Amino acid sequence: MASIMRPGLLRQACQTPAASQRMLSTMAGSAINRPIAQQLRPAFARSAIPKSTRIAAFHATQRNQILPPLPQTIVGTANDPVPVPNPSPSHGNYHWTFERIVAAGLIPVTIAPFAAGSLNPVTDSILCALLIIHSHIGFEACIIDYFPKKRVPRVHKASLWALRAGTVALGLALYSFETNDVGITEAITRLWHA
Repeated sequence: MASIMRPGLLRQACQTPAASQRMLSTMAGSAINRPIAQQLRPAFARSAIPKSTRIAAFHATQRNQILPPLPQTIVGTANDPVPVPNPSPSHGNYHWTFERIVAAGLIPVTIAPFAAGSLNPVTDSILCALLIIHSHIGFEACIIDYFPKKRVPRVHKASLWALRAGTVALGLALYSFETNDVGITEAITRLWHA
């Protein structure tokens, strides 16, 4: 029986002297004879098991945090109501609808130049604009989720400004690529056939 049990589970089952005695009696009655079970008794003693093993007997991996947790502060008491933000149709419904229109608009604009076989600079510019807007909205949502303004206001603000600078740089780079080079659709076509 002991050979098929995980060592962590065996250690956890034998944390108390009574549990250790029950485990040893079960082991003695099964495939292990009594002298061997009596020899194992000191190994199952609670003091011989490290505390980390007793606490995390069923964990398969160690928990390693890459970044420390964000600072936490409690504002008010348990009886204070949660502040409800003022409703804003532009931030709520219109923002959500705009995100979905941009995401849905990327599908035909991405497929059309390759399906039709024609390279149109207007289609290229629409594709670039939608890619920039879609990427900006997605990264902004990540910043809002992972760096909340209430908990880390400086990191939140710096991340949003870095995103804005990156979006402008990407826009200028794509504009230069569209006007001075072959364009994004032709570049993808050439890479595909290379």
